[in-house]
Amino acid sequence: MDGPVDGTKLIQRHKAKLLEALMGDAEFLLQHCHACGILSNNEYNNIKDINMRSKQVRDILDYVIHKDNKHALSFLKLLKTQDMQETFPKLQFLQKLQINKRKAPRNPETTPPRRQKVLGNDVLQEKLTVINSRMVSEREMMMVAGCIGNSWREVGIMALGMNTTTLQQIEEDNKLHKERVFAMLRKWSMRERDQATAARLYSLLTQEEYSVDPQNIKFLMENN
Repeated sequence: MDGPVDGTKLIQRHKAKLLEALMGDAEFLLQHCHACGILSNNEYNNIKDINMRSKQVRDILDYVIHKDNKHALSFLKLLKTQDMQETFPKLQFLQKLQINKRKAPRNPETTPPRRQKVLGNDVLQEKLTVINSRMVSEREMMMVAGCIGNSWREVGIMALGMNTTTLQQIEEDNKLHKERVFAMLRKWSMRERDQATAARLYSLLTQEEYSVDPQNIKFLMENN
């Protein structure tokens, strides 16, 4: 099985193309990188004070290249999001790149927990159908909100497909951290409607990059 992709080397290899593709709106890129935690506050402020867009993009790329592989992969995945692809059409070449060759985490919507394998197929299928189709409740979303830390904006953008404008509005409307995360999750559930199942939310939040411990939100996979 292939090992983890070296995101840093990918960015270095395609640095010239990325620089050309991203110069159109350096401010847009900068705001997203800061919101996702890819750039620190100091790095953000340093780049913001630069007048030339090309130098801003260059410095963003250089900062990411000198970080760890997790930040590099997060940056590449950010560039593949719909907002970025629409803003920077020249980034389409990234869609052909295999960003993550790691073994995919188990999908709770399609894979039964290990302990359920002893059950008969019919019973197992019935239990999974109930779990997979159960809508996430507001109580559960509030519980999940207590499990998501300061990286909530990154979770919102990378896992839930939120945009920075929505997240900024949520931050302005809610004083407490937990209330902000709950508002984000509730907005996601309203957008997804009948797709806002507890199992799907669990699947989205337990990807490696988002730092939400699966053990802390395993209640989403219970048949309430």
